Amino acid sequence: MTMQTVIVRTGNEEYALPVESVISIEKLEYVTPIPHLPTYLLGLMKSRGELVPILDLSQILYHQATPRDIESHVVVVKTDQLEVGLLVLDAKEILELPEDRLTSTALKAYSKTPYFVTVANLEDRVVTVIDPNIMTDSLHGMDEISSYMKEQQQSN
Repeated sequence: MTMQTVIVRTGNEEYALPVESVISIEKLEYVTPIPHLPTYLLGLMKSRGELVPILDLSQILYHQATPRDIESHVVVVKTDQLEVGLLVLDAKEILELPEDRLTSTALKAYSKTPYFVTVANLEDRVVTVIDPNIMTDSLHGMDEISSYMKEQQQSN
């Protein structure tokens, strides 16, 4: 068995998102800022005709903003609550992670990152797998964002 993932880069690290949660990978377009949002939430961006909240993955993981340039990508993922876009430096490949290369023992002990579900120990690199559902559920303020997005969809 293998786990199909999309590899994204933020900071100097690579992370993997399960391919079944990824809707699209897009170039960063204009993000409409919204006042009084948590620092990880940049605002809203139009994706396939819908407004999607844009979360800065580097801000979530490292408390540092992702540089916004022509290389920046948004990976739109679906969660149980809503669709969100993750701003990353790059999203460049789909990678199959062999099950015998996955380990999670070290991660489960660390409560600040419950969304790190497993680590792939590959020959040439180590890649941490992020569960977008657990990540959005663990972020302070996401409930309000989810409610706001549902209200916006109902009023259209």
